Amino acid sequence: MASIYIHFPWCLAKCPYCDFVSYASERDAIDHAGYADAVLREAEGRARQLAKRGRTLEIGSIFFGGGTPSLWEPAELGRVLARLREIFATKPDLETSVECNPTSLDEARARALKDVGVDRLSIGTQSLRAEQLKFLGRLHDPEGAMRAIAAALASGIPRVSTDLIFGLPDQSTEDARAQAEALAATGLRHLSCYQLTIEPGTQFGERKKRGLLPMADEAVVADAFLAIEEALEARGLRHYEISNYAVPGEEARHNLAYWRGDEYLGLGCAAFGYARDQHRTGHGIRWRNAIEPKRYVEATRGIKDDVLGEGDGVSMFAEDLDPTALLRERIMLGLRLVEGVDLGRASADLGIDPWTPERLRAIDRLAERGRLTRDGDVLRIPRAAWLFCDDIASRLF
Repeated sequence: MASIYIHFPWCLAKCPYCDFVSYASERDAIDHAGYADAVLREAEGRARQLAKRGRTLEIGSIFFGGGTPSLWEPAELGRVLARLREIFATKPDLETSVECNPTSLDEARARALKDVGVDRLSIGTQSLRAEQLKFLGRLHDPEGAMRAIAAALASGIPRVSTDLIFGLPDQSTEDARAQAEALAATGLRHLSCYQLTIEPGTQFGERKKRGLLPMADEAVVADAFLAIEEALEARGLRHYEISNYAVPGEEARHNLAYWRGDEYLGLGCAAFGYARDQHRTGHGIRWRNAIEPKRYVEATRGIKDDVLGEGDGVSMFAEDLDPTALLRERIMLGLRLVEGVDLGRASADLGIDPWTPERLRAIDRLAERGRLTRDGDVLRIPRAAWLFCDDIASRLF
């Protein structure tokens, strides 16, 4: 089982907290067809590369991210989607998601996306407060966010999700809870609620470095996390991953694949890909495509069939991942899930013994502190300790 991620690198404006590769552009300035052609050239090349290694991938999800993929002309996005389904074997219940901003989504566009085969939209609401949206550099207002959600729900798209950012300066616990409840009250069956994080290299990162960025109180942020969980679970949305809630059965399958350590094919400029090495148990390769759109588009014209990763003409770098590195990733990502991480499965996949004396001692110490539970081969973080997930995972490395 594998997933495909397609990166669309353009936005109407660059948000100050965003560390994804994106470029500000007007819709009319984007070569919609040319970029679709490039993505398909890469997809065909990647398929040939994998075939030369005796690999075929069955695709369970396709995700258009960015950037703002809802800026892409639906006909061109649909052309990419249709050809991907020809190039690769896909599951009958293939999940196809598109990230959207409220400024580029109305009912007509949502219906157009549905008509080309999209069955899931993820809308970047981020906040329902005008002053918070201004702080985050968003172009829409609260009313625009609610209109976009209503339009998506009315369009007939089977599944709709939205994002909410909490942990903003001077934001109260009550405000975070109220916004989560307001979004759930629209009928959404999936919400992603992220704490604002300040990443190096972003506008916010630079402002923080100079002491110019107001920061939220950590205790208030922790209370907001718990308040959002309480509010959404009361409405039937299960807290299945640290930042994600869904009515059972509505979980984001694409993201679940990442958290469970499945393979993924990254297409488009700046996209990452990961494939296992069938000749070396437990090994894999991760690569990243050229990050500048013009460079990427031109590079796809000469993609090589006999190289996967650095040297293939499109990738800017590649790294070999050994079983130890991949096990650490399984632990780090799997512990984000309420289901936890199955080290027995990881052992079978990677050909490595996960139960080293050092790790067993760390498991015992964390269990004594109430920060980890073990049920056979499965490790889980109790919900009360989810706020310490990164620290807990690092102690198991």
